[in-house]
Amino acid sequence: MAVLTTSLAGASGRRHAPKAIRPCLVGFALLFAYAPRLVAQASEYQVKAVFLFNFVQFVDWPAAAFPTSTTPLIIGVLGNDPFGPFLDATVRGETVRGRPLEVRRYQTVNEIGTCHVLYISSSEEGRLDDILSDLKDRPVLTVSETAGFDQRGGMIRFVSERSRIRLRINPDAAEAANLTISSKLLQAAEVVTPAKP
Repeated sequence: MAVLTTSLAGASGRRHAPKAIRPCLVGFALLFAYAPRLVAQASEYQVKAVFLFNFVQFVDWPAAAFPTSTTPLIIGVLGNDPFGPFLDATVRGETVRGRPLEVRRYQTVNEIGTCHVLYISSSEEGRLDDILSDLKDRPVLTVSETAGFDQRGGMIRFVSERSRIRLRINPDAAEAANLTISSKLLQAAEVVTPAKP
């Protein structure tokens, strides 16, 4: 099983953006091509912002997820926003399949209308089960770094280990929401299948 990793620290131990985000699979290199809007010294959340942008290129949503032909592809952040201006800068002016990208921020799950990718901040850990229950069966790709997120019904979890970021993906959760995750993304991540209750 291939595991996608991204280095966050150089020889000096200082965090920085690699000149390119190098996945383990050569054919998958285009997914995490270095975003030109990021500066040379990237933080962990600058790198994660690039990941969120790239996820939208490797997921298919049902037609009903877009109420109109001009509906933007929305990346949301629920709870405390760790990205600062980086997520907005990463997607500014970008389009995917002819749709512009837009970033929205939410304090509660009840505020979420149309949303395609939702980063659930670790500030929401105490409410995570309720949030995932409220989003169940909605075509929203859920992403977090909260421990156990993928086992609790989340779709993509960022795992940071030894200054590297790995992805853990729960394809069953995505399938239940009528989302199709590209095999290229699945091959570059650790695929998890939570135990049935």
